[in-house]
Amino acid sequence: MHVISMIVKDEFGVMQRAMGEFTRNKINVETIVVGKCELPGKARIVLSVIGKESAETAMARLERLEDVCDVRLVPPEGQSAYALISTSDGNVGLIGGSAQVEEIIERTKPKRYVKALNAL
Repeated sequence: MHVISMIVKDEFGVMQRAMGEFTRNKINVETIVVGKCELPGKARIVLSVIGKESAETAMARLERLEDVCDVRLVPPEGQSAYALISTSDGNVGLIGGSAQVEEIIERTKPKRYVKALNAL
């Protein structure tokens, strides 16, 4: 899994334009996290794709967009993961390294969960 972190303008339509690059290049986004960030008027988009070639293609295309201020490939040591798991007692949130979160999901085999990768 390859994680791409972007700083973008926090404006209407930016997500659609960024995701359009993935659609045009037939690149599937495995996980995506979006939110405001430390820079005024900007947002951070963190997403993951499978395959180094897909990540490099996406980054090259995203760098050309006017709305994108910065694009970086995040090394594994800069990544974290989180998951929300449904249990009989309610939802449980997990945060940790990608391998740690994946191990807990594998061990508990929840019927429903969502997992995402994140990075700064």
